[in-house]
Amino acid sequence: MTHEYRFCPSCAGPLQLIAQLEDGGEKRRLRCGACNWTHWNNPTPVLAAVIQYQDKILLARNAAWTHKMYALITGFMEAGETPQEGIAREIKEETNLDAIELNLIGVYDFQRMNQVIIAYHAVAQGDVKLSPELVDYKLYPYDGVKCWPAGTGYALADWLRKHGVEPQFIEMPRRD
Repeated sequence: MTHEYRFCPSCAGPLQLIAQLEDGGEKRRLRCGACNWTHWNNPTPVLAAVIQYQDKILLARNAAWTHKMYALITGFMEAGETPQEGIAREIKEETNLDAIELNLIGVYDFQRMNQVIIAYHAVAQGDVKLSPELVDYKLYPYDGVKCWPAGTGYALADWLRKHGVEPQFIEMPRRD
């Protein structure tokens, strides 16, 4: 999700699409003609976890979602923490589980939300207690979980392939 800035947060002047020479060539960005402030619009890093719990995959449903889809645990890094610390914290905050092992699965593009997803496999233990952000969770056998054709779904698919399971994808409704 991109924010549509109209005014400069530094001097309140109007922003305009102005081309300037940058490393790699000319780029058109929202810029302030008065103070030269630039809206870089860089993607936000998001952390995600394929949680292996009781030899199954834990997926959860967010309270804010209107659809009934279950997905990976995700969240944003806090200042001063590593990605590994951040995903361990998110897992604890959202599920009450302790990540006893974390391994990077990969990094995934999610342009629709202007995000870059850093996905981990987490072996977790403890008793599940959901945060208010989540309304439900399900445990899936590795060969019974369905992936979705978007950033975190591709991370799940990659993890399944590494564990000898050919991923099955659900069909998503079109967003017209």
